[in-house]
Order: sequence, then structure tokens, then C-alpha cells
Amino acid sequence: MKSHEIIIYTDGSSRGNPGPGGWGAIVFWNGKVNELGGREDRTTNNRMELLATIEGLSFVRDLGDEYTIHMRTDSSYVINGITKWLAGWERNGWMNSKKEEVLNRDLWEALAGVVSDVKMSGSKISWIYVAGHSGIPGNERVDEIATAAADKKETKLFSGNYVDYRIDLEGMEIVPTSQKQKKSPEAKARGKLKAFSYLSLVNGKLSRHATWAECEKHVKGVKGAKFKKAVSASDESAIMDAWGL
Repeated sequence: MKSHEIIIYTDGSSRGNPGPGGWGAIVFWNGKVNELGGREDRTTNNRMELLATIEGLSFVRDLGDEYTIHMRTDSSYVINGITKWLAGWERNGWMNSKKEEVLNRDLWEALAGVVSDVKMSGSKISWIYVAGHSGIPGNERVDEIATAAADKKETKLFSGNYVDYRIDLEGMEIVPTSQKQKKSPEAKARGKLKAFSYLSLVNGKLSRHATWAECEKHVKGVKGAKFKKAVSASDESAIMDAWGL
């Protein structure tokens, strides 16, 4: 990674909506890594996603220098809110397009404030969407931090040199959200194959579904859920192996 570049991974989790929740962030800067995390007893997933982003950027703001910041998150809510919706909400007195009060206004105002502070220092921010549970090490680690916090499980947060860190934070190509990520030919070909089944993993429990609609209903809104189309019995086994089952 180039000097004066920073990678931040963030994630949030809640057990219920509302329910106990946690957030996690990883800041990779100048050869150093700092893991951050926290929890609240009663919150929502979206609030934890926002808080993780605020805390990650606040850490960078307090470094007091100019950086190019690559914000990596699996929350479309955060990215769309800060890049598309926020200006309109402020113009409309914090009312959304349905003429309803914007949820989580306190955290959106806090995020807008820290983003302004960071930009005032001369830093630039690129907002990058990463698919959750797709094998990206940094995203998987912040999910671990957030879910452990939500469950009140003790997790040791790393703070030290990157050479001593066990997780690859540079392996993902940086692609701004304005650029669509193209599917590989293999992924396109797989998408055209007839489904043998649809697998889901929710809270450690594996389920098989006959249709995508059934699978989607089972996993929708569940933080940390995994799902995938299987195209054969052997493919089912391979997916379960990849999931550690």
C-alpha cells in the first residue's frame, strides 16, 4: 500500500432489530493496524453500521494528516446515505422522499460532521462496497468483531505493526462504488445452470430450499446469513466444505 493511503473496513451487527448490537472497524495506515469495536444493549444493525463508520473515520481524523482513505463496507445503507441521500435530507429538514422523518438522524449528523472534518484536513474518501461473507479477509474480521461484541464475547483487538497481523488487508482490488464489478465468465456460466438446490446457513443451521424465493425469505434481514445456489449434489458438498460444515 502506498504511503499516505489508508484502508478502513467497517461492519455492524445486531441480534434483533432492535436488540443487542456491536460494531467493528479496522484501520490500516503507515504499516500499522488498529482494530476498534464496541457494543450497545439495544440498537439496530443500521445504527451499528453507521457507528462503525463514524469511529473508523474519527480515528483517521485524529491522526492529523492528509490521506487517501478507502472506506470498505458491506452496507449499501451507509454508502447510499452519505453519497446520495444526505444532501437531500438536510435540504428537506431531515424528511425523506416519503415525507417521513429520517431514521438515525443523530448518527447521520455525526457521520456528516466527521466526514467534513476529514475532508477539511485535505484527505479524500472513496466509498467502496464489498460483498459480505464473500471471503474478503478484512470484511470477515470486522464481522467477527461486531458479532462478538453483540454477543458479549471477549475479543482481543489488535493494535500493532501490519507485519505481525494475521489478516491480508491488501488482497482486494480497490474498485470505487461508481464502477460496477464485472462477473467472471465462470460466474456467468454458473448463473445460467439449473439449480439443484439453494443452501442457506443461518445462526449455524444449514437449510436446503427448493426455490430461490424460499431461500431469500429465510435469509433476508438476517445478519451474517450465508446462501448459495448449488448446481449438483457434489456442488452442495463443496459449498458446505467451504462453509466449514
